[in-house]
Amino acid sequence: MAQILVVDDETGIRELLSEILADEGHSVWLAENAAAARKTRSEKRPDLVLLDIWMPDTDGISLLKEWSAAGLLTMPVIMMSGHGTIDSAVEATRIGAFDFLEKPIAMQKLLASVKKALKHAVAPQKPPLTLDAFARSPLLKDLKKRLEQAAAKTPVLLLKSASGSIAEICARTLQTPKTPWLDLSASSAPLTQEMLESAGGGILFIADLMLLGKLQQRNLVYALERLEKHGLQLVAASTRPLSALSEMGWDPALVVRLGEVWVALPQLAGHADDIPEIATLVLAHLVERNEVPARYFSSAALNALRLHHWPGEWAELLAAIRNLALSALEDEISADDVDSILQREAGDAPKQPPALPFFDQPLRDAREAFERLYFEHHLKSERGNMTRVAEKTGLERTHLYRKLKQLGLNLGRRGEGQ
Repeated sequence: MAQILVVDDETGIRELLSEILADEGHSVWLAENAAAARKTRSEKRPDLVLLDIWMPDTDGISLLKEWSAAGLLTMPVIMMSGHGTIDSAVEATRIGAFDFLEKPIAMQKLLASVKKALKHAVAPQKPPLTLDAFARSPLLKDLKKRLEQAAAKTPVLLLKSASGSIAEICARTLQTPKTPWLDLSASSAPLTQEMLESAGGGILFIADLMLLGKLQQRNLVYALERLEKHGLQLVAASTRPLSALSEMGWDPALVVRLGEVWVALPQLAGHADDIPEIATLVLAHLVERNEVPARYFSSAALNALRLHHWPGEWAELLAAIRNLALSALEDEISADDVDSILQREAGDAPKQPPALPFFDQPLRDAREAFERLYFEHHLKSERGNMTRVAEKTGLERTHLYRKLKQLGLNLGRRGEGQ
């Protein structure tokens, strides 16, 4: 028969369910709270879990989310609640619960749900998207090497200019297969020693430091003090400079600790040729996980994505791919779909400076005027990154600085530290 874990903070309910299930020939393990449930789940492999929603330490919905995110939802889970609502049932089902039972639970209803759940094969969780999928993109292949090299030498890694989906893709790349994953930014409960033990050897992830509340900040401090003890890797992302955290009242020592080792996401500007490959792979991943309908890009659509200027960088690109898949009327996503999503009109195209006025100037003045426009264009398109401007223009950096100075182009803060 089956091995069933019953998680409920009420002794009477645990004992009653245990007696009923034992009479049916099942082996029953009992847990009085989420901490005990985590410990049992880490040590054993139950065939089924009966999980109460309302518990004093961590509620059942949060524990269900935690197991799902960590790839530990390998067994059917039946949620139980004496204060059940439709919203709770819907949320639990969305996360991965098999059924939802309201207390007091009738014995026949319990046994019927258990019998049905044990016959239900839990679909294996599909692997998350990592940078390994983008091996044909030199841009992301290089990023993967940088991430792995940096992470090998530190338990705390900051992802600069990143948040959300792209940050998770980077962090998942560093996760060893079948090891735990704990999203600190998604947790609304205090972090405990038991939670860190369960996550041992895995990844602690923060999608955006700027969005952490006070409790989550305390969880972060608690985790930082115990990373090496539990063999954990913390990967945190931020789209803004860490100085913004100090301005928000964060502990300066914590800010310094988070910023000791970082990897900056490459900017899409200057890497337009990588975008079609990236978009195709991201869309395929979304389709495979049933997050969007089956869709594919036409060649014209991929070209439209390649030509688009992405002021929102990675977050905007990934959001556009998802929205294109959800809003396209045909299986093939067209260039018109791209134009509609990106709200790009013919009048929005960048206007090129007219060449005719140069013809009315002496050659030396015309050359100088053209060079000024030329370098202003590359400084703007590369956002002042002098390394990339030098690569684009074919000039050695010393000569580039000298040329810009001759043309009277003031770099201001754009050229600092580049």
